[in-house]
Amino acid sequence: MKLFHSPASCSLSPAIALFEAGLPVELVKVELRSKTTERGEDYRTINPLGYVPALQFDDGEVLCEGPAIVQAIADLAPASGLAPANGTRERYRLQAALAFINSELHKALGVMFAPGLSPEEKAGMARRARFRLDQYEAQWGERQWVLGDRFTVADGYQFVVLNWLPMVGMDPADWPKLAAHGERVRARPAVQAAMKAVGLG
Repeated sequence: MKLFHSPASCSLSPAIALFEAGLPVELVKVELRSKTTERGEDYRTINPLGYVPALQFDDGEVLCEGPAIVQAIADLAPASGLAPANGTRERYRLQAALAFINSELHKALGVMFAPGLSPEEKAGMARRARFRLDQYEAQWGERQWVLGDRFTVADGYQFVVLNWLPMVGMDPADWPKLAAHGERVRARPAVQAAMKAVGLG
């Protein structure tokens, strides 16, 4: 398999899933501005939309969109426990968690990296992101992981997205339970290996 990625982007999430699952993968870095791979290939021949991640299976088929990719990875290594079994309510809870992270956290913070934002626009986006993070922190409870008592692909995705908080001028310490979760994820050997592999370690 090949994972097309860019350092510090959301493509770190499937890299974490791959390392947690212990699956062999070739990491291919993408320059997002030029839409070329590190080998000089036109990345849009892999993902016509030009963004990462994309996972290319050994048969050549390509899967895009992070929440789908991490579930596919989990299903390739069911013994890893990275996702509950398909068709169970627990799997639906995982899908709900991935959808929330994608639509309410990823999009809220990711849009703040857009070039040319005025200070007023950025402040408005920060207020919306803060509102959603406040809600999320308040309902986190005493759980250790997104789904409760075990690490899943949702934890890796949440870690990646909330890692962006300092980059957009927000302090993770404002959400201590979410920050503590991030430190638990960061301490995992597979997470550290994945970060190093994509150039973040």
